[in-house]
Amino acid sequence: MKIAFLTAGGIAPCLSASIGALIEAYNILAPEAELVGYLHGYRGLLLGNKIEIPESVREKTNILYEFGGSPIGNSRIKLTNAENCIKRGYIKKGEDPLKIAAKQLMKDGINILHTIGGDDTNTMAAQLSFYLKENDYDLTVVGLPKTVDNDVYPIAQSLGAWTAAEQGAIFFENIANENTTSFRQLIIHEVMGRSCGWLTAYTAKQYHERLKKRNFLPEILIDQQRWDVDAIYIPEMDIDFDVEYTRLKELMDKKDSVNIFLSEGAGTDTIIKEMEAAGETVERDAFGHVALDTLNPGQWFAKQFTDRLDAEKTLVQKSGYFGRSAAPNKQDLELIKKSGKLGAQLALDGRSGVVGLDDDNNSELGLIDFERIKGGKPFNINQKWFNELLNEIGQQ
Repeated sequence: MKIAFLTAGGIAPCLSASIGALIEAYNILAPEAELVGYLHGYRGLLLGNKIEIPESVREKTNILYEFGGSPIGNSRIKLTNAENCIKRGYIKKGEDPLKIAAKQLMKDGINILHTIGGDDTNTMAAQLSFYLKENDYDLTVVGLPKTVDNDVYPIAQSLGAWTAAEQGAIFFENIANENTTSFRQLIIHEVMGRSCGWLTAYTAKQYHERLKKRNFLPEILIDQQRWDVDAIYIPEMDIDFDVEYTRLKELMDKKDSVNIFLSEGAGTDTIIKEMEAAGETVERDAFGHVALDTLNPGQWFAKQFTDRLDAEKTLVQKSGYFGRSAAPNKQDLELIKKSGKLGAQLALDGRSGVVGLDDDNNSELGLIDFERIKGGKPFNINQKWFNELLNEIGQQ
C-alpha cells in the first residue's frame, strides 16, 4: 500500500496539520503503508519530485499541528493549462500535463492520493482519478477542502478559515493603534477574498468581539470607538459611495479616526474598467484569475475616501499573508483531525471524494462527490451574526 499527499494553491492554516492528521490516522489504520509527499503540489507530481515520510516524522505528528504553511510545499499549477506548464518547463511541447501526472502516479505505484486544497486542486485530482480508471489503474483520491476564503460549494466551513479570521483580528489589534499617530486618521484593513466576503466579515466580527473584552480609558484617547470597525466592504454588497462618504465623514469629525475592513475583491469590477479604459493591462494567473496584487484595491479605496473624509493620514494594511500562514487554532484543529481520520478511513475503503461539512446535509461531516465541488461560493450576507454586526457598527 502506497499513499501520497499533495498540497496545492495558496497556503492556509490547515495544510501542515492536515498532513499530520492523515499520518496519525494511517499510523493506526495502515501502519505498514508507505507514505510519500509530492513536493510543491502538482509541480512535484509533473516532475516526479517527492519525499518519503520517514518513521521519525510518523512518530512526531504533534509537531505538524504547531506549524502553518505546508511541510511538503505548495504551488499554483493547473493541469489543464498545458501552455503554462510548458512555459514553466514542467512538460514538453505537445505533452498533456494530465497524462504526465497520471503516468507519474502509475510509475510511483500510488494507491491512494490525498489532495489538500481548494476547488481547483480537488477537481484536478478527480480528473486524474477518472483518467487512470479509464486506463485500468485504480487510484483512490480523497481531498480535504482548504481555502481561507471559505468559498467552495457545498462546503459549509473550509479548513483554516476560522484561524485566518482570528489572526486577521489579532493583526488589526496592533494596526489600530496607529490611529494615535495623527489626527483624522483613515485606516484601511485589506483582507483576502477574491469573490467571497466571508473572511473579511468574519475577521471584522472577531475583531469587534475581541474589543468588547478589552479595557479602555475614554477619558483620554484610548476610546473603544476609535479602535472599532466603522465599515465593512465585501463583493456581495453594493456600496453607495455617496451615503458612505457622508456617514464616515461624520464619524471622522466625531472621533478623529475611521477604520475600514475591505475585502480585496470589493470594487474590482470598477477598478478593472478604469484600468482597461486607460489602456492598462490587467494581469491574470494560470487559472485566469485577475492578479489582485496588481490592482491594489486598498489603494484605490484610499484614493476614493481620503479627500472626502478630509483625512490627515491614510494607512492601508494587508493581513493576508499574516493570517493564512498561521498554525490552526483549537476550533480548526478539531475539524482538521476529524476530517483526516474520516478521510483515511474512506480512502482505505476505496471511496473517492472530498471530506467536508456538507451544506446539503445539515453541515454534517461526510464524503462529497467531486462533481459537486466548485468554487465561487458567495458569502450569505443575510446571516444573523453579520446583520447584527452591521447594526452594531452603524452600517446599514
